[in-house]
Amino acid sequence: MSRDTVLLAEHAWPDVEAALEDGTRTAIVAVGSIEQHGPHLPVIMDSLAGDELSRRVAERLGDAIAAPTIRPGCSGHHMDFPGTITISPETLMETIRAYCRSLDAHGFEHVVLLPTHGGNFAPVNTVAPEIAREIEATVIPLANLDELMTLMNEGLRAAGVEYEEPVIHAGAAETAIVLAVAEDLVRTDELEVGHEGDVSVARLLGEGFRSVSENGVLGDPREATAEAGEEILERIADAHAERIRAERGE
Repeated sequence: MSRDTVLLAEHAWPDVEAALEDGTRTAIVAVGSIEQHGPHLPVIMDSLAGDELSRRVAERLGDAIAAPTIRPGCSGHHMDFPGTITISPETLMETIRAYCRSLDAHGFEHVVLLPTHGGNFAPVNTVAPEIAREIEATVIPLANLDELMTLMNEGLRAAGVEYEEPVIHAGAAETAIVLAVAEDLVRTDELEVGHEGDVSVARLLGEGFRSVSENGVLGDPREATAEAGEEILERIADAHAERIRAERGE
């Protein structure tokens, strides 16, 4: 590319045309959200993670570009908390479909869908095979939520944080990520423990997040460190890049 960045949004159209002609064949599309993340994190946390991961994955691949992160997402279970913006699964799936069709029309051979908010995983997994039947590009969904949370917990431990989060939201792992990429957005004077231990996902989704956690936090964000956030991001980016290469037959 004529500019030293893998971010699609920072290029002019001739840059993208030249990149395609030079062999850039994969587009990474993160699927984030705008939703509450406790009293200490910004509502754009999941989209920040999407921006960062899509960039890191594209850089690892070497022949990829990171499209702008889709936001908002499916966050209805967080609507008890002001600032959350949610859309329906149908709207999200149509937006993903439009992204994929556009990228396919420009000549990208592979479109990777990378959700960073738990409520987006089911819509991504539902719509991905439908889109794959409609366009020429291969659609690669990286939408295994259990695997993602395992990588996040492994990242905590690798950085010396001996803390396990069975369900991850606004606790140690996500706070660590924001400390790593945008430390000034973490309100360190507002760090407070939320619900710890097992969580009924059915209750969380059916009755809303406040029925599980009054402050919107799962776990203890006080355990977070920037070093752990960097470790988490690197582990996820490595795993995603490896999966994409396998899907591309490399």
